Amino acid sequence: MKITSQMVKELRDKTNAGMMDCKKALNDTGGELEKAIDLLRQKGLAVAQKRAGRATSEGVIQTYVHAGGKLGVMVEVACETDFVAKTDDFKSFAKDMAMHVAAVNPVAISREEVSQDQIDREKEIYKQQALDSGKPENIVDKIVDGKIDKYFSEVCLLEQKFVKNPDLSVQDLLNEVIAKMGENISVKRFERFQVGE
Repeated sequence: MKITSQMVKELRDKTNAGMMDCKKALNDTGGELEKAIDLLRQKGLAVAQKRAGRATSEGVIQTYVHAGGKLGVMVEVACETDFVAKTDDFKSFAKDMAMHVAAVNPVAISREEVSQDQIDREKEIYKQQALDSGKPENIVDKIVDGKIDKYFSEVCLLEQKFVKNPDLSVQDLLNEVIAKMGENISVKRFERFQVGE
């Protein structure tokens, strides 16, 4: 199948990957758009995993204040070099993270940051709900595990669906940015302020 510039443009618009990467992915998948998207996401994940151990001592503090000044967010996004920290793509990602935190209000960046007390409390609630609904004792633990995974996907920043594109998790978006920038990038911390809270 002949790969047209329109196909490359469509893939680029959907993935933000480089032009040549899009063309190669389309060639490798016989022009199938969905398979090309999956291929580019896998490539981004591989790059992200290779870079994961590298120190991130540069970066930016990004703020977002919602209209009316009643809600504000401050996010620290880190990278390896000052050069990357100054790029528009990096700054745009940091701004997106601040806006996402304002909109979705995560509790933690990752599962590891959720307190064990909070997890135990949620497990107890889910267990009692399952027992009260008459579920057999032997499957209650599986139900609780499934509900805890869903809980993490709702409260952990990296597992949440990205507010501007629900087809991607925040981790997927981060992997794409890492692949594009060629550096390890991480969300270090965030703080959300709301009047009256």
